[in-house]
Amino acid sequence: MKKIFVGNFSFSLSEDELRSLFAPFGAVDSATVVTDRATGRSRGFGFVEMPNNDEAEKAITALNGKDSGGRALTVNEARPKVDRGGRGGGGGRDDYSGHARQPREPRW
Repeated sequence: MKKIFVGNFSFSLSEDELRSLFAPFGAVDSATVVTDRATGRSRGFGFVEMPNNDEAEKAITALNGKDSGGRALTVNEARPKVDRGGRGGGGGRDDYSGHARQPREPRW
């Protein structure tokens, strides 16, 4: 199975429309549009999973750069998510491990 990243699409694109973009190239297991947690609006990218690697490669080749709603799609194989250490991830702004700068003492 191959997971495919699809970016730079219209914020109005639905999961069904995303699935239908890939359907001509083969079976589609899932199509997910990533949404903003606070607003629920699309973030303009998503993921498609296809069970057959050959069909997935053909879809990537055919759809990368294709115009969709006036925007050129970015389509490639999805890479693993990188932990950038945001809030709750353990490495926020105040994590000085490995750096020369140390946290300051409070001024009272």
